[in-house]
Amino acid sequence: MNDVMPDAPKPTPAPASVPAPVPTNFQTFLAFDYGTKRTGVASGNRLLQSATPQSTIKAEGADARFAQVEARIKEWQPDALVVGVPYHPDGAPHENTRRAQKFARQLRGRFNLQVFEVDERYSTTEALSSGARDADAASACIILEQFLRSLP
Repeated sequence: MNDVMPDAPKPTPAPASVPAPVPTNFQTFLAFDYGTKRTGVASGNRLLQSATPQSTIKAEGADARFAQVEARIKEWQPDALVVGVPYHPDGAPHENTRRAQKFARQLRGRFNLQVFEVDERYSTTEALSSGARDADAASACIILEQFLRSLP
C-alpha cells in the first residue's frame, strides 16, 4: 500500500480575463458582481462593446437571489453570463473568491448557459471613484466592459 500524502493545496492563480474561447455567435451578455446581500447586474453586447447597468439584486439567500436572476435572464435572453471574481492584489483567492466561483457554478447548473469568470479586482473601487450612485451595478458594468474589450 502506498502511504504517499497528496500535495497540500496551492493557491489558485487569478484567471485570465476570458479563460475559455467565446463563440463568435455569442453577442449578448448579462454580467453579475456577486455579493451576499447585493448583486450588481449589467447587460451588454459584443458589437458595441458596452454595458448598461441594471437594477441591483437586493436579496439574501440563494432562493431569493436566483428567482431575481431568473427574471433577468428571461427578460434579457443573453447568449452567456459573466461573473466577476475578486482576488487579493497579489492574485491569491479569498473567501469572496470562492463565493463568486460557487455562484458562477450555480448559474451554469440552473440556467444551462455558458458562464465566463472575469478577474474583478478593483471594480468596486473604480465604480465608487467615478461617483456611481449604485456601485454594485456600476461594478457589473466595469466587469462586463472589461470582458467585452478582451474579445476578438
